[in-house]
Amino acid sequence: MYHLYGSKPGVPQRLVATFGSEQQLLAYANWATLSQQAVISKFEQQSALAGYQDWSWSLEPLTDDDVTLVDNNPTPSML
Repeated sequence: MYHLYGSKPGVPQRLVATFGSEQQLLAYANWATLSQQAVISKFEQQSALAGYQDWSWSLEPLTDDDVTLVDNNPTPSML
């Protein structure tokens, strides 16, 4: 399982979605990213990354966030 995390300054990163493949995760993150300047990104308002300034991913959980509370394989058509 691929874990997508959102982050912003002064706040611990949070799990925002999970994906079945790296390709799905990267396609979603690229779709959600409206603009990127230095280390600050802007994301689609209804995406899992809305409200964050950056994203990262991992094959292993990096936080204690409950994976059952986030979307699995979200797509733009889910909005």
